[in-house]
Amino acid sequence: MDYFNAFWVGGLICALVQVLMEKTKMQPGRIMVLLVCSGAVLGAIGVYQPFIDFAGAGASVPLLGFGNTLFKGIREAITTDGFLGIFMGGFTACAVGISAALVFGYLASLVFEPKMKK
Repeated sequence: MDYFNAFWVGGLICALVQVLMEKTKMQPGRIMVLLVCSGAVLGAIGVYQPFIDFAGAGASVPLLGFGNTLFKGIREAITTDGFLGIFMGGFTACAVGISAALVFGYLASLVFEPKMKK
């Protein structure tokens, strides 16, 4: 049942974002920022963690989950480091994911021929 919940919740999030992209004139970068900020706000008000508990990777893998992870890292860093935690928490919480994206993006550019958009 965990796989099923992850599948349909992740698919629903992706479908809603696709509808947002098709029906509005928002650029993809702005939609991505909207999703990250929405995940952080939903995490701040305490709504997103029960959602992750229900859907697992279906809720934590999309950009909403990234925003929630940023918020949790900042909240933890503020409790341990005080004001400087605002600046350090997001980096420590998401360092592994960001590093993996950079490394795998670089490896993909070695395997495939990058093309510039015209």
